[in-house]
Amino acid sequence: MIRRNRIAIAVAGGMAAVLALVMWTSNATGLQGKTVAQTEQVGAAAQAEGDYGDVQEPLAPPTSEEAAAEAAPVEPAAEAPEGQAAPAPSGPQVTLVAKSVPKMGDVVQDGDGRTLYRFDKDTPNPAKSNCEGQCAVTWPPVLSNSAPQLQGVDPALVSTVKRADGTEQVTLDGWPLYTYSKDEAPGQWKGQGVGNTWFVVQPNGKRNLECLPAGVTVPPAA
Repeated sequence: MIRRNRIAIAVAGGMAAVLALVMWTSNATGLQGKTVAQTEQVGAAAQAEGDYGDVQEPLAPPTSEEAAAEAAPVEPAAEAPEGQAAPAPSGPQVTLVAKSVPKMGDVVQDGDGRTLYRFDKDTPNPAKSNCEGQCAVTWPPVLSNSAPQLQGVDPALVSTVKRADGTEQVTLDGWPLYTYSKDEAPGQWKGQGVGNTWFVVQPNGKRNLECLPAGVTVPPAA
């Protein structure tokens, strides 16, 4: 009798252990499934954020004025007529100053103190410059895009003439005016008498013949 009771107790204990194992396995499986589901949900959320998190707000549609500006054709730059060179821009405003300097006497200078010259191969009536190309490099013409400022010079004698390149050159009594590239400092007149055709100009537009270098032949009055 005692032995049978022991066997019954052992059987009952074994069944309880089996039942506990089954219940633990079931709970573990459910927990794992729940964990997997939660993981999938988190991954889906992360994927959605990665796909759409960087998308910017759409830009506002352009206004009617902006649309018209974008649709308007671009005007091409103006070109010179075929066969003609584009006119060069006029020079800055200049100043003509009448001065009396040692040895030379009455001269005309620009606002920077550079001595001004006239060229005997030009013509005063009508005014015309015949100094082009390399000549105009050595003897830069006095250019102005407006009426020159005058100090001691008669305004009635001052005008401009259009050069071949379209620039406006200042004239004095009809004679186009120039500076000399070899005058290295204000007040110099190294161009006096060069080629017997270049002379310092006086405030009345006449040639200044007060101080001529040796060997210069005085040309006829002009």
